Amino acid sequence: MSKHSSQARSAARLAAVQALYQQHMEQTKLAKLLDEFHQHRLGREIEDDQYADADVDFFDDVVSGVDAQRDEIDEKLTEKLSESWTIARLDKTMLQILRAGSYELMARNDVKVGVVINEYVDVAKAFFDDKEAKFVNGVLDAVAKSVR
Repeated sequence: MSKHSSQARSAARLAAVQALYQQHMEQTKLAKLLDEFHQHRLGREIEDDQYADADVDFFDDVVSGVDAQRDEIDEKLTEKLSESWTIARLDKTMLQILRAGSYELMARNDVKVGVVINEYVDVAKAFFDDKEAKFVNGVLDAVAKSVR
């Protein structure tokens, strides 16, 4: 995979987490959510931040896949979280990172496990500190072991 296409996938993953967060908070319907990101976010400049060109098909797949398989994904996450943690207790952004990463591990066998985990650890670092990034690493590693 070229450096550009891997950067485009990284941008797609970050945007997917943001879209899933918005959907979670505002109950935005999938078609409207995808359209809004296509029209206004992906590859655009917002408040002086240039959004990287994202792999739109990959973005659509992750967001649509999480939307379609949310119950199955949440069930898998619940299995892998320690007993003191529930989906409801997770930070809302953290939940979307784990859902997107789990979706890729469950449905995108074309993407290597290590790539998926590293990418979502990097996404976590955009929002959280190293402790939470390690949490993402641990949960996604456990998911990967059970689905691949």
